[in-house]
Amino acid sequence: MSAAASSAPGARMGAWRVVWWFGFVSLFADMVYEGARSMYGPVLAAAGASAVVVGLVTGAGEAVALVMRLVFGPVADRTGRYWTLTLAGYGLTVVCVPLLWFVPRVGAAGLALAVTLILLERLGKAVRSPSKSALLAHVAGAVGRGRGFGVHKALDQVGAFAGPLLVAAVIAAAAGVIWPGMAALAVPGALAMVLLVVLRIRVPDPSVYDGASAPVATGTLPTRGWLAEAAGAGLPAAFFRYALAASLTTGALVTWGIIGYHLVVDDLVPVSSVPLVYAGAMAVEAVAALVVGWAYDRTGTRILLVVPVLVAVVPALAFAGTVALVLAGVVAWGFAQGVQDSTIKAVVADLVPASRRATAYGVFAGIQGALAIGGGAGAGWLYERSLTWLVAVVAVTQLAALVLLWTTLRTLERDPVRR
Repeated sequence: MSAAASSAPGARMGAWRVVWWFGFVSLFADMVYEGARSMYGPVLAAAGASAVVVGLVTGAGEAVALVMRLVFGPVADRTGRYWTLTLAGYGLTVVCVPLLWFVPRVGAAGLALAVTLILLERLGKAVRSPSKSALLAHVAGAVGRGRGFGVHKALDQVGAFAGPLLVAAVIAAAAGVIWPGMAALAVPGALAMVLLVVLRIRVPDPSVYDGASAPVATGTLPTRGWLAEAAGAGLPAAFFRYALAASLTTGALVTWGIIGYHLVVDDLVPVSSVPLVYAGAMAVEAVAALVVGWAYDRTGTRILLVVPVLVAVVPALAFAGTVALVLAGVVAWGFAQGVQDSTIKAVVADLVPASRRATAYGVFAGIQGALAIGGGAGAGWLYERSLTWLVAVVAVTQLAALVLLWTTLRTLERDPVRR
């Protein structure tokens, strides 16, 4: 830990301890929203939703979680209220998910309540993510950002695995009834908030760990200039080609909500087993992030060309009529999801100057979100009408993504951005 960190009044905990505390906050919070996310398809189906509605809601949820970061990232930088936004974002998630218990108790309004709570839970992700990452970056700077973020991600994935298992156990104990599984997630949610509040009290200013300067004051940039920056003005054309290619894979990767819906309505597995299948996908996701990240560092960017191929095969397998093929599709889904959530974002840093990376990541998330909502609704609509057309449309979009990725990565190899 730096001298500044050890001597500053706010630095009452060692840097590694703070990293671990942040990791445990994410572990318990991931139990909440990944546990719930594993059942969003069956939850919406039980509330009377069609496959189109399931696809639209889950796609819109991913869009909200991505696009709204364009708003809350700049808000955090301009106000300096990183802790406030982090607490508010986690609070939205841990409150909204257990409230799904009320869905069957409000009659005809149940579907509207479920949709509202799911979208608010995803909004919580957008509210907290930029601020939480900024806070963690300060502390991780004292221990090595690679190691610090690595430990945090590992604990995060433990929660993503444990949450669906908890939900599965509760649903099994309740003889297949979904709603007690949602209510049970209030427990890890409460633990996450307690840890976060204690951490806020103990470490009010994480910047002391790296000696960072105070946050930028509100209003230091003209509004028009800020809006242009948020829209990506001045970023290289190769970045936008890459963002479009990556977003085509995001939008075409069918949401878990539709896969879970398929598992239930086609009676492929018991309702209580859906979160177990999702937990397996989370384990595959963690392995994929590690394996492809290792390969990326050693073999270069072309390892990412595997992503459109994986996305293209998911619907052909995941919507089959046999459990074995569906599970193979789930493995492909988890692998593609793992690469999209980790390694595929690394290329952004090589496509833009260091001074524009934060802006570039915001724009990148915004483009992903726009395609996620269209992809989710389109997949749900096609699922109800023709699985053949769904497989064909996904294949065509992934061919386009593959071409865009290939040309962009070749551009990067010929003319890499100098740091």
